[in-house]
Amino acid sequence: MSRERTLRLDLSPSRGFAALIVAVHAAAAGCIGAAVPGIAGGLVAALLFTLGIVTARDRALLRRPDSVRALVIEGPQAVRLVTAGEREIAVHVATRRHVTGLAVIISIPRTMRRTVIVTRDMLDVDSFRKLRLWALWGRVQGVAPEQLAA
Repeated sequence: MSRERTLRLDLSPSRGFAALIVAVHAAAAGCIGAAVPGIAGGLVAALLFTLGIVTARDRALLRRPDSVRALVIEGPQAVRLVTAGEREIAVHVATRRHVTGLAVIISIPRTMRRTVIVTRDMLDVDSFRKLRLWALWGRVQGVAPEQLAA
């Protein structure tokens, strides 16, 4: 029988994820600029592109004070978020989490109404595997006390 334990995952910035965010916003800005003529279309496109840059700094590059820099997993739905400003926020995450080989998407519905996206390059290989296992099965990998060496 395995024992539950706390798992801390320190996130590092992801330039690839930041580039993807900015590229998607740039494409959307281009579409708006082409579809809406004149100054109004240009302003909306510029705002959309700026939103992409701000989002990339917050979610991928982790440069804002409220960016999530670490996840402390304490149970199936209990997680503490550690921000770049060293604030710790205890949250209850949604049961349904999206897991792929490239990213894990964790929704926080009640307290923050925020989504935390962790890409593969934000963690080392073993930590990303542990995060994926927790996201799929709701358990932190543990070691049975009987299996510990003397």
